[in-house]
Amino acid sequence: MSPVTLLPAERDLLLHLIGLRTAGPLETGPDGPPPRLWEAQRAYAEAAAPLGFRVVHHAAPDPSVLDRDGVPRTVREAAERTPDFLECQPSMVLRLGPELPPERTVMFNAHLDTVAGWEPPVCRDGRFHGRGAIDAKGPAVALLAGLREAVAAVPELGVTTGVLIQLVAGEEGGAMGVFGTRPLVAAGYTGRLNVFCEPTGNRLVPRATAAATARITVAGTDSIDDHPGGGHNATVLLGFLAQHLAERLATRADDGRVCVAGLHTGHLHNKVYGTGHLLLNLAYGTTAAGTALQRALEDELRGGLTAFAGRFGALPDFALTAAEAAEITTLDWLKRGLPALDDHDPWAERLLERAGIPYAPPDAPACTCDAIWMHGAPGAYTAVLGPGDLAANHAHAEGEYADTADLEAFATRVTSLLRHFTDHFAHHTARRSDARATDGSL
Repeated sequence: MSPVTLLPAERDLLLHLIGLRTAGPLETGPDGPPPRLWEAQRAYAEAAAPLGFRVVHHAAPDPSVLDRDGVPRTVREAAERTPDFLECQPSMVLRLGPELPPERTVMFNAHLDTVAGWEPPVCRDGRFHGRGAIDAKGPAVALLAGLREAVAAVPELGVTTGVLIQLVAGEEGGAMGVFGTRPLVAAGYTGRLNVFCEPTGNRLVPRATAAATARITVAGTDSIDDHPGGGHNATVLLGFLAQHLAERLATRADDGRVCVAGLHTGHLHNKVYGTGHLLLNLAYGTTAAGTALQRALEDELRGGLTAFAGRFGALPDFALTAAEAAEITTLDWLKRGLPALDDHDPWAERLLERAGIPYAPPDAPACTCDAIWMHGAPGAYTAVLGPGDLAANHAHAEGEYADTADLEAFATRVTSLLRHFTDHFAHHTARRSDARATDGSL
């Protein structure tokens, strides 16, 4: 198969999309500029229309999506303080061909929202620069190039087999797809094969981690520097717990990672802060591992409070904190109960192997993305696939870029996948017709 080359119009589309600020309120805050997601999605749909794609859904999510289990507290709180929170974060679905059964459909998912920050879009020496270049506006446009080639090369595509494209908001900012991808999956906009366009080095990763976010809060009383033992020292207590949990949870995260994140009590040097909080993010590769890791945190927190009391109880400046540590310390979850993806399907794996798309090694790290919402979907196989590397291409950071060669390699894989998927059903239909002709049923 000949490599796919990005056309000038596709290059221009990518620069246009990069130039549109599409970071959502979770990234920019309630006073940030409204994301231009409606505009970005319409521009993409206009580019896809000559290939035969039509818009079958373009709307802001219904407010009821935030009432479901698993919605992070930060999302609910942001929606409460931002009047147009959902209205400014629509999602779009494009379809090629008639509405066919999911088993004859391939679905691609790409998010057009980005993290906060903006850099002028530019393409220089074969490299696209700007926010979203690799995560994930670049993959979205490369997908379009691969679809263009597939439509031209495979006449049955859009006739016997169909394609869906989900263009979603709410992937970044910790939204975890709860108001973007999740309701589209629940509405049935899925296929037999489902590809989430994220940087994977152009290798298939049939896994996606999820995460739980824990907040440990100390709610004690303040004191002054002249009498530090007169109140509770949240800084020392939370600092101790941070080290205790970092050490102990590392041995219990069999299929996950523990990030001991933000710790905050105060900014002054002449005050003992009695209140504060510590955040931890627990990433996991399977739903069962996530449940186990959350239970481990609860166990180790109790152990840490006991250890703190034993270590600091005899020190006058910390005796009160030690004696009442368990009473003033609470744990709540800003995010928990999200599924993780770990997919296996011999039929799909053989088809993708014939298409020449390599798999990442089984022990290669997976990323956290919206593919988690395909967990347990019946009759569906899901993998993450896309150009570039999140770290190497500076995703979420200044200097984000995407190389044209990587984008075109991804587009070529898209074309090959669709060719082999469509060929499978063409051969299957032909064999079934031959069998009916042989037994006289025609």
